[in-house]
Amino acid sequence: MRHIPFLVTQPYPANASEEQLLTGCLAQERAAQFQLYQRYKAAMFACALRILHDRDLAHDALQEAFVKVFRQLATFRQEATLGAWIRTIVVRQALQLLRQESQMEVYDPLRHAEPLVAWHDSLTGEALDKAIGELPAGYRTVFCLIEVEGYTHREVAELLGISEGTSKSQLYRAKQQLQVKLYHLYP
Repeated sequence: MRHIPFLVTQPYPANASEEQLLTGCLAQERAAQFQLYQRYKAAMFACALRILHDRDLAHDALQEAFVKVFRQLATFRQEATLGAWIRTIVVRQALQLLRQESQMEVYDPLRHAEPLVAWHDSLTGEALDKAIGELPAGYRTVFCLIEVEGYTHREVAELLGISEGTSKSQLYRAKQQLQVKLYHLYP
């Protein structure tokens, strides 16, 4: 998917409030739209990347999500922050791409039965991120939505079209696998 740049003639203040940005975006001001995108793109890209574990797909999800954001902005009811509302759209878009890519494989935990280990104090964020990225897509998705993005099992079940029990099971197995993977990095 090709990325289309914003055509902005006058910059919008970088310190504009959320309400100012919202008002400007609703008035179809390109500078406000660009500033809103700039403000949230890094966090939203990271969110999509954690779910998809593919930079190109994460960029696609981000672009499609922001198209939806700008189209649906008039429906934003301000019951949560604008960032939380955008994150919901990004998560749903990433999940839609994940389904389209047929990456939601089923994992057989009996094939990888290894003992659980204690976490090490020397564990780095980079090692943890690598281990999360190596999880099967279904486990990684549930783990990221619950442990990183803060969704509940009920919300994850609704988003993924699974039961709450399946969400809990996937999270448990994801944590088991993470312990095994990290044991190999930090024996």
